[in-house]
Amino acid sequence: MGRVKVNLTLDADVVETARGLGLNMSRLAEAAIVEASRIERNRLWREENQAAIDAYAEEVARNGLPLARFRSF
Repeated sequence: MGRVKVNLTLDADVVETARGLGLNMSRLAEAAIVEASRIERNRLWREENQAAIDAYAEEVARNGLPLARFRSF
């Protein structure tokens, strides 16, 4: 998928500093959005799967780890 132009509104001091340092604001913004999206996607997954996560934790608490006898550490 190609690149898309978007408009962002940023604090003037932030822009001035970034330009003065020769930073690529587009790439930095993209990286920050990618990271924020990853974090939110993970949060939503945990929220949606919380019942299964809790059930598995209870199972492990009751019966220990599956295949624990085969662990070498």
